[in-house]
Amino acid sequence: MNPAVVIDIGVQALTVAAKLGAPILVTALVVGFAVSVFQSITQIQEVTLSFVPKAVAVSVALVISGQWMIAEIVTFTQTLFERIPQLVGG
Repeated sequence: MNPAVVIDIGVQALTVAAKLGAPILVTALVVGFAVSVFQSITQIQEVTLSFVPKAVAVSVALVISGQWMIAEIVTFTQTLFERIPQLVGG
């Protein structure tokens, strides 16, 4: 196994990790920004006001995109396992 193959597998793993994390992170970012704007407009500085909507939104995003996320990681893992004989030189 040469270094180029290892780098290729690493890049694929990082790409899959970014794709899997994006829906959750973007949801938390958008809801956090919206709550922050709401808090600055109304001057309400309550900690739970920023936490609860983000937790609910992230939960909804997980429910909506969970099946796709599992399919992506299973596909990546199956592809990696199928490449094992080629990687070890067999």
